[in-house]
Amino acid sequence: MTITKDTIIGDILNIAPQAAPLFLSIGMHCLGCPASRGETVEQACAVHGVDCESLLAKINELIAAGK
Repeated sequence: MTITKDTIIGDILNIAPQAAPLFLSIGMHCLGCPASRGETVEQACAVHGVDCESLLAKINELIAAGK
């Protein structure tokens, strides 16, 4: 699965819980909250002032490595 800017964070965490530290590193500390799990990657990046493409690259690299 390739993660895009439109992928819902909750869906990412369901298939790759190991991605949680990446979201925590951008200041998204409420991963258990329904609102944050329902956001897209793009929305989370906008709120937290993070470059979306950079985060997507890290997430997809992590998932591809199976870590």
